[in-house]
Amino acid sequence: MAEELKIIDSLWVLKTDAGYKIGLTNEAQEDLGNITFATMPKVGQTLEKGDSLIELEAEKAVSEFSSPISGTIAAINEAAAQDPSVLDDAEQKNAWIAILTDIDESELTQV
Repeated sequence: MAEELKIIDSLWVLKTDAGYKIGLTNEAQEDLGNITFATMPKVGQTLEKGDSLIELEAEKAVSEFSSPISGTIAAINEAAAQDPSVLDDAEQKNAWIAILTDIDESELTQV
């Protein structure tokens, strides 16, 4: 099965064995410039679609990204929590923010 990235509002969503991984698109990375600070979500936090997922401070802007889907944060990118520049990775699958579980898959089909 080929991996299918869904792009929703400057974020990508990818179904994995662990849950739904969400990350920054290359376009969002370019719009922001070098990321210097990230306010990461908390593991165990429940988000509704549209809730704040992450706030990023970068050389060009401070931006808040909303969760494209509802669910529970099962994991966060600990490397990005320690060093936000990880979210600048040119390979956008490495620029992941969090993994959500208990999601409503119908929200993804509405995109």
